Amino acid sequence: MQIEQFTADTRGQANLGWLQANYSFSFANFYNPERVNFGALRVLNDDLIAPSAGFGTHPHQNMEIITIPLSGELKHKDNMSNDWLYVKPNEVQVMSAGTGIYHSEMNGSADSYLSLFQIWIIPNKEGVTPRYNQESFDPSGRKNKLQVLVSSIDDYSTTEGLKIHQNAQLSRIDLDENQEFTYEFKSNTNGVYMMNISGETNIENITTSSRDALGISKTDQFSVKANTDSQLLFIEVPMEF
Repeated sequence: MQIEQFTADTRGQANLGWLQANYSFSFANFYNPERVNFGALRVLNDDLIAPSAGFGTHPHQNMEIITIPLSGELKHKDNMSNDWLYVKPNEVQVMSAGTGIYHSEMNGSADSYLSLFQIWIIPNKEGVTPRYNQESFDPSGRKNKLQVLVSSIDDYSTTEGLKIHQNAQLSRIDLDENQEFTYEFKSNTNGVYMMNISGETNIENITTSSRDALGISKTDQFSVKANTDSQLLFIEVPMEF
């Protein structure tokens, strides 16, 4: 088993007034040659966006983009005839940029801040027709058990959750204090980037706190124990692509 530890305070940072961002990987003004990607995972941004502010219309191409609101509400507009759709906590948004899209992502509230994770995964197929989807996930479905949010469009073993063009899986779990869980990999050539959303956990004798992360690979499973009530995000991706 190989484990890389990424504490929250080693992330890149940006404060633009309307945007406070933490970058797990090289992005915008933050560049670290040792933090460019984790396998096919290219971006994990932890964004806090001021009321009524956000990202104006901009393009993407050949990237799988996943957005997970944590608090507040996101509103989305794109050139695929989606006009100001709202995405709220316990919902997930997926875009396959493919041949090219233009979109805007804004804080849908004039009063409250918006907190979200923005995730980019390098696809295993380029030039696909752009797609947009969003789905709501009942938080009771991740209470001390794994809730799959996103999986491969080529994985026919489940019709649940959203789909992307990569042999990847995004999942969440909310563990009660002292609960234990064993994560089992979809493939032994994949790795898992585990983001501690909140709480404190012990994973293979490594303690993680809020917004700490671990990159785990070269194994087929690992164990998690919650020292306190904890929320975790698992991003499983191919390590070679």
